[in-house]
Amino acid sequence: MAKTAHDTGNSGHRRRDSRQQRGWYWYDWANSSFPTTVLTVFFGPYLIEVARVGADANGQVSVLGWLLQPEQLFFYAIPVSAVIQILTLPILGALVDRSTHKRRWLAGTAYLGAALTISMFFIVPGAWRLAIILIIVANIAFQASIVVYDSFLPSISSANDRDRVSSRGWALGYIGGGLLLALNLIIYVFEPANIAGALAARVSLASAGVWWAIFTIIPLTILEDGPALQSESEKGTVIRGAFRELIRTTRRLADYPETVKFLIAFLLFNGGVSTTIVAAGSYAISELELSEQVLISAILMVQFVAFFGALIMGRFAERVGAKTVVLWSLILWSAIVTYGRFIPAGDVVVFFGLAAAIGFVLGGTQALSRSLFSHLIPAQREAEFYSFYQISDRGTNILGPAALAWAYGVFGSYRLGILVLIVFFIAGGLMLALTDMRKGIDAAGNEQPRVL
Repeated sequence: MAKTAHDTGNSGHRRRDSRQQRGWYWYDWANSSFPTTVLTVFFGPYLIEVARVGADANGQVSVLGWLLQPEQLFFYAIPVSAVIQILTLPILGALVDRSTHKRRWLAGTAYLGAALTISMFFIVPGAWRLAIILIIVANIAFQASIVVYDSFLPSISSANDRDRVSSRGWALGYIGGGLLLALNLIIYVFEPANIAGALAARVSLASAGVWWAIFTIIPLTILEDGPALQSESEKGTVIRGAFRELIRTTRRLADYPETVKFLIAFLLFNGGVSTTIVAAGSYAISELELSEQVLISAILMVQFVAFFGALIMGRFAERVGAKTVVLWSLILWSAIVTYGRFIPAGDVVVFFGLAAAIGFVLGGTQALSRSLFSHLIPAQREAEFYSFYQISDRGTNILGPAALAWAYGVFGSYRLGILVLIVFFIAGGLMLALTDMRKGIDAAGNEQPRVL
């Protein structure tokens, strides 16, 4: 198999690849404001307050005739968004792979998401319907931009470099998300210009969109458009050809059984990871009776711990293999969730200790999963296959939150509900252990890394 430019030893190519990697990292920095400030910290708890103002005499809201508690809304909105993504992301991936303007796709999806996030400033108490619409569509745009962004990874790094590059991107993202969260914490603590309560939440939500929009300029300036599956002269058939290619690729998934196994494994164990993170804010406030200031401080700490965790786990992966590190991380996740079930209400010290543990394993699990999957993708179908990766990720946003919302409805508490997440970690770990990465890499026609 021919070597990549990164492997040839040509210093010019190495400088180009290094510059591309640095530019690529910055989108992690830019977009991390959305999952951190919006999904993890502010939106869930604020939506509860917004919905309570608009609730009926029984404290419920009606969604298409379905009566729900305000605490359930967020955990049903995310699965609805996920279903839409499952139906649309593969089409996006096929279009991106057939386009010579990948950066334009990144710009379009990123700035749509940023604009919708900025619009969250207009979510006033009682406007829970507007809140639901904005979070659903903004989340779709965010995940669409991630499909485009991740598709750059195989072209800017070699097989042996992939874990390091992916881990550094995640690490920089945690710093970016953490810095914005620190600014929002200052607003909550010091209440400058009388910005407090609901207004502080609205300002913080909108700030995530502003941050996202500004720093997306950097990767758009540095990254280069890669080759397309068809020539620019075939513009008239791009959409039709993308659909045909998507159908062919879907059928050909049977030719990549190890890739399919990995996607199933990721669907399961990432269901536990993502639901734990998304539920953290609501769990801390509703069950542990902690203040929003304590919650923001803990999430802020997680961001910086995750920075070092991603780098450290990336280094371990270079020695023992990314698959081994991810499997061990899932054992740690199971222990963390089990312990979290028994944290006494109001115990700030134990909560911070648990948050630190989450931070350490979080970055490495996600970064190494992304780099592992990159080895299983056939050349020039990066966006299309990463759309399936995101479908698997979106599946987690159906299974995990829906299970947690169901458990809350049955038990009236998140404490028992979070224990169901352990099932996701165990089942995902078993499926990952059964995935033969070497065989899958050969089937995709890619270079074998030294360790897996």
